[in-house]
Amino acid sequence: MNTCSSTAYFNRWLSGLLIATMLVLSGCASTGSSLLSKGPAADPRLTTGDDAQFFSKSGFQACAAAATVGVLACMISNSNNKATCAIVAGIAACGVAMGANYYLDQRRSQYANTGERLDVMTSDVQADTQKVIARTDTAMQVITENKTTLSKIQKDMKAQQLDQEKARQDLAQIDKNIEVMSKDVDNMKNKVAQYEEVAQAEKASGNAKQVKGVDSEIAKMKKRVALLETEVDDLYTQRSAITLG
Repeated sequence: MNTCSSTAYFNRWLSGLLIATMLVLSGCASTGSSLLSKGPAADPRLTTGDDAQFFSKSGFQACAAAATVGVLACMISNSNNKATCAIVAGIAACGVAMGANYYLDQRRSQYANTGERLDVMTSDVQADTQKVIARTDTAMQVITENKTTLSKIQKDMKAQQLDQEKARQDLAQIDKNIEVMSKDVDNMKNKVAQYEEVAQAEKASGNAKQVKGVDSEIAKMKKRVALLETEVDDLYTQRSAITLG
């Protein structure tokens, strides 16, 4: 086998391995939790859709799932080196999913110019902030409806007109909703902390003035996460006040 043929074969093998690995990991992320979960299901709005997938996975699984899209795009593109394209797309899709150090090393290897690197980092935070906003909007719809349900249960209890079985079902789903949203908040806070770690590392390298844009975007994300956390805590407090006999 000549050198060109060997290289082409290796590239195809590497691309296939990368895609297979990512599909398996992303598949595990989407099916593993459903196989292990028991009891009532959470509101479908919290468990389906892109925003649900983004915040429900572990860092490695989220990276694999996001990267799969970019990798597959490379495979059907006109890129001269599909294997290299796939690897770059896979890494770029991860963001801080694999941790602050991984992300920082990745961006520094791609952008030696500090200004360009921080511009890209700012865009990365902005993109993740939009995901946080979308997820928060979805969660707020659920929370508002859950609070209304809880108020009705409390009212019916006082009037001694409560449908016990219906109330148990409603409370069970609300408990599950709170569980899912609390996990989302924890994952969001972790993402904020990772970006803050990245920004701090850049400041330590003497780029304090240039990091202001990144800091500003992180603050926006942090504010939105704090809003969701407050709403979830309020829902939990209202739920905790109800005990069925």
